[in-house]
Amino acid sequence: MDKKYPKVGVGVMIMRDNKVLLGLRKGSHGEGEWCFPGGHLDWGESVFQTAIREAMEETGLVVSDIELISVADEMRYIDSDGKHYLNIGVKANSSEGDPKVMEPDKCEKWEWFKLEELPDNIFEGTELTLTNYKNKTLYLEGRYENNKN
Repeated sequence: MDKKYPKVGVGVMIMRDNKVLLGLRKGSHGEGEWCFPGGHLDWGESVFQTAIREAMEETGLVVSDIELISVADEMRYIDSDGKHYLNIGVKANSSEGDPKVMEPDKCEKWEWFKLEELPDNIFEGTELTLTNYKNKTLYLEGRYENNKN
């Protein structure tokens, strides 16, 4: 059996007017859950470069003032989808423009939410980043009960 390795995902908490941007996922693990824009860290790319690229690719928004706010083990989807990610969360600002659904096969819509009024069905990586941000902590250890290692 081939040994499996986690992937690295970068989520971008885009803020504007004390609200965060969330997209409704479709076509992949976490379908029907709300998440930050983001994606895989590409070879030779920094975390911040990934954040800028993914925000533009998924929402059409230009982001700035990027800062690292979270590192977390995303393991909710190991059994259901065979997915394990090291999730890196960054905070960024976007001062102008409306988010657009640039990848309709992956995202149904984008909406702005107040931090105190978030939907219940949050994608795990986004949820972990929000928890770290609200608690002013950087790392959150994921839980996976079937992990024998």
